[in-house]
Formats: sequence, structure tokens, C-alpha cells
Amino acid sequence: QSTWGIHGPQVGTMQHDEVIWQVINQGHCSFRSKTETQNFCRNQYNITGLCNRSSCPLASSQYATVLEKDGVCFLYMKTIERAHTPANMWERIKLSKNYAQALEQIDKHLEYWPKFLIHKSKQRLTKLRQMLIRMRRLKLKGSAKLVGIHKKVERREARREDKALSAAQIEKAINEELVNRLKQGTYSEFMNLNSAQFEKVLDDEAVDDEETDEELEAEEEEEEEDAM
Repeated sequence: QSTWGIHGPQVGTMQHDEVIWQVINQGHCSFRSKTETQNFCRNQYNITGLCNRSSCPLASSQYATVLEKDGVCFLYMKTIERAHTPANMWERIKLSKNYAQALEQIDKHLEYWPKFLIHKSKQRLTKLRQMLIRMRRLKLKGSAKLVGIHKKVERREARREDKALSAAQIEKAINEELVNRLKQGTYSEFMNLNSAQFEKVLDDEAVDDEETDEELEAEEEEEEEDAM
């Protein structure tokens, strides 16, 4: 069990941090991520993101960190007295939006804690606040929205456009050929087999009756004047 001293809780036989760290360090840890240069920790409560003795939240009976949730920063504290209830192991304290007041809260709640945790908690709070400020600025700035390009869809649409254009040109050529044959008298009967094309050709080639009558009258007048 743990006992209380002048500088806060002192760990007794309830949890052996060094034994836990030796097992984790020399054995397997599901949170460890190895790289060529350094080992990192994926545990969300890790205050630095590094895999080492001082930053390991599993091998530390007394631990603190700062996390951000939905734009609000919280101070998380873990003490040995709550080790028997893992669901309630971390005490969460909401930090003020004012930076100076948030630092005072950290100093107040971590008054007798190791200086390493106090310093790293303040450092992490500073980084989180800078990140939130940049996020708000980018949101207000309204950066350009990136739209994905589907190359296969674009190629398919381009092919369809080319085919439609070719079909339109062929249809136009057929219409012109039909009109020429109609003028030449190639078709003597059965002109309206395709009613749509027939109506279109008639509309294009039709002559207004009034204009024809006016032309005939003008020609007759000219002939009479010549005769006189």
C-alpha cells in the first residue's frame, strides 16, 4: 500500500514501476513503434510520444498529461490510489481557455509532482493551444477545396463526346444528301417513310405561298410593261 509523505504520495508495495518497465522494455509492448532512429509510443496518455522510462504511462504509478477533446484542453492525472479501478484511474480536469489561468491550474494540481511532468504538461498545453489557434485561422480563411479527379470517368466521357460529335456530323451529311436527292427528283414516291425527317426537310425546303404569289405578280407586271 502507499503512504503519504511531505512531498505527496509515496509508492510502497502496491505497484513496482521498475519491474513493470523492465518487462515492457525487454519484452513486448503493444504501444511501442520501432524505427531506425528511435522508439515511439502510441499510448494516448503518453506526454511526449517517446518510448522511455520517464514518459511511459504504464510503468508510472504517478503520471499526468494534457489532452485535447473537441477544442478543449484537459489535464489528466493518474495516482496509485486509483490503480484498483482502471475505469476511474485517470482524473480529468478542464483547463481554462485563458493561457495564463491554465498554467496556474497545472501548477496548482501538480504542486508536489515531479518537475519533469509539470514542465512537459505546460509544454504540451502550449503546443495544443498553438495547434487550435492555427486550426481556427485555417477554418476562417477558407482554403481552396480539393476535388478528386477520376481519370477513368473523364476518359469515358471524352470518348462519349467524340462519338456523339461524329454521329452528329454523319446525321448532318445524310440530311444534306437527302435534300439534294429530293431536289434532283431521285425519289418519285414514298417520301414520308421517316415522318420526322420528312417533316424536317419540308420545313427547310418549304416556300411561303404569299411570297410565291408576289413574285408571279411582279413578273406579270414586267411582261405587260415590256409589251406596251
